[in-house]
Amino acid sequence: MYVFCNLFYYLLTRTNPYFLADLSHAITLLRVGVRTARLRRRRPFRSIVDAFLDRVATQPQKTFLVFEESSFTYSQADSESTKVARALQQRARLKEGDTVALLVANEPQFVWTWLALAKLGCTASLLNTNIRAKSLLHCFSCCGAEVLVAGADLRGAVEEVLPTLSQQGVRVFILGEGSDLEGAENLSDKIRQASDQPLSRQLRAGINATSPALYIYTSGTTGLPKAAVINHERLWMTAFLQTIAGVRSDDVIYIYLPLYHSAGFLMGLCGAIDKGITVVLRRKFSASQFWNDCRKYNVTVIQYIGEIMRYLCNTPKRDNDREHKVRLAIGNGLRADTWADFLQRFGDISVIECYGATEGNAGVINYCGKIGMSCRYKLIRYDTEKEEPVRDSRGFCIEVPQGETGLFVAKIGERTPFYGYAKNRQQTEKKKLRDVFEKGDVYFNSGDLLKSDNEGFLFFQDRIGDTFRWKGENVATSEVADNLLVVDCIEEANVYGVKVPGHEGRTGMAALKLKENMDFDAKATYQHVKNYLPSYARPRFIRIQDALAVTGTFKQLKGKLAEEGFNPAVITDALFFLEDNEGYVPMTPEIYTSITEGRNRL
Repeated sequence: MYVFCNLFYYLLTRTNPYFLADLSHAITLLRVGVRTARLRRRRPFRSIVDAFLDRVATQPQKTFLVFEESSFTYSQADSESTKVARALQQRARLKEGDTVALLVANEPQFVWTWLALAKLGCTASLLNTNIRAKSLLHCFSCCGAEVLVAGADLRGAVEEVLPTLSQQGVRVFILGEGSDLEGAENLSDKIRQASDQPLSRQLRAGINATSPALYIYTSGTTGLPKAAVINHERLWMTAFLQTIAGVRSDDVIYIYLPLYHSAGFLMGLCGAIDKGITVVLRRKFSASQFWNDCRKYNVTVIQYIGEIMRYLCNTPKRDNDREHKVRLAIGNGLRADTWADFLQRFGDISVIECYGATEGNAGVINYCGKIGMSCRYKLIRYDTEKEEPVRDSRGFCIEVPQGETGLFVAKIGERTPFYGYAKNRQQTEKKKLRDVFEKGDVYFNSGDLLKSDNEGFLFFQDRIGDTFRWKGENVATSEVADNLLVVDCIEEANVYGVKVPGHEGRTGMAALKLKENMDFDAKATYQHVKNYLPSYARPRFIRIQDALAVTGTFKQLKGKLAEEGFNPAVITDALFFLEDNEGYVPMTPEIYTSITEGRNRL
């Protein structure tokens, strides 16, 4: 029997090397499914704040939050948030179902205020702390908030829009000492005077799984933010990711991603509350201080997003790079080359790569450690020139074979609903694809192009709007950027398409950040793109920048760069042009004129 079992195991792992990982993941998902079913049936509904209060009862003296040189136990966090709730209840007359906009940076007051709103049964609208003026006012119109709570350091942003908010009847509160801003009320003194006696659960008795818990705004790279509706069930589902990733009750998680974003708030903070672990909170990401913080606070779990891992790999190497307790990294947007470099340099850290959109109805996760993402959803053929899915003679979409790039879509149904954007039916409908594989079906359009390998692992390729077409070919900006990063002088690369008069489509242009104390090596760059990229994918223009612009969640900004184009009379950065058979040469007004007048055909 023993021999038979060993033989059976050998054959299983030979045919499926991920058998044990698959089995373990299936068991974990089963447990999460049971928890989810119980949450749906439970009356009264158990929200994330109820889970927090359970932790307060069972582990009151355990450290919940560490911020700079201060730390707070679960009990202290409960007390602080209750005082905020009572102050807001008294001054703003908040009640269950009200929406409150929160404009606060990564600091304990953010956590206390959100917990306070949750205790009152209110919906929190998490505003991006980088938005100003028109965008800030737009966010209010999206969520219908009648109260704004802002951090003291964001007083200037509030002052810009205060006259309009006052006209709209929005109550404004500032978290800070001695606020003398006319039309806004200081909340800190009211919080100090408030009682920390527990609040009645009846204040949120009407909350259920489908009640809106949050509005989280899509960061995007173009246009005004859209408010994604996050209900309580969706909040729980995202928080469960830490369980799926293997986070333990004795872990310490490091959160530096902005709390107004789903990664930092849902996956990070809410997941930590579910597991009852300690959160180390930092105001902003710092590549130079990242590992020092991890050592100082005994961090065991980190998050990442976008270009973060590359930034860490680009820091000067140190003898103590592997001296830390980090065992798990959870996030998304990690490129394959950076993944390998990160592990080689910083040690045996289990990387759990996820994929999903804030507003999306499905996501995927790599639970077995292979570079890439495992997936069971659909990739369909997409026409980047027409900017629409390709359909067959019957009018249905076409699933792409393995190895080919396609648009990631997920079926919308009872178990995978799509709630869309608050007060924006047009954008909500825009994210739905109908009659995809059969008449009447509806799928969520992720807007992302992905590619699968022969084992079904997914690799992110591009956003729909980022891929451009040149000389009749599709160019994936991420693939071109990956190639450029191999050149020794280049530290970061942002590739995008620019319009050229007299030509169809867009040609490639790359904004580059060079490594410290290095100049642009035009010859080496030309030789590399000539050897490794087809002619249509080679960037015809190069722009050298001191720093590449990114969103608050470290996504590269391309729209403004594409609009600015390649005119040396407008752009003060160093520009280079790929001259046929010569390589990259400095861009001059004469070259620019010859291109725009059609004398130099690209």
